Amino acid sequence: MVVIRLSRGGAKARPFYNIVVADKRNRRDGRFIERIGFYNPLAKGGEEPLRIAQDRLSYWTGVGAVPSDTVARLIKQAAQAAQAAA
Repeated sequence: MVVIRLSRGGAKARPFYNIVVADKRNRRDGRFIERIGFYNPLAKGGEEPLRIAQDRLSYWTGVGAVPSDTVARLIKQAAQAAQAAA
């Protein structure tokens, strides 16, 4: 099964997450198929906290990839931000 989930990076106490498409059997920070965005929970000022490539997201969900609970929440958050900007 293919999942869309977060892969942790960054330093201790400074998390940074890549949004990746990976096989469910691979470990969290292990091998992945494609990186489709990032999430920076500590973004300040002009930094961008969240970016998701919507075209790649729609492709992967179209072929059966399932987002994790956290990524599903972030997708909703990105959609609301896009509506507010428009």
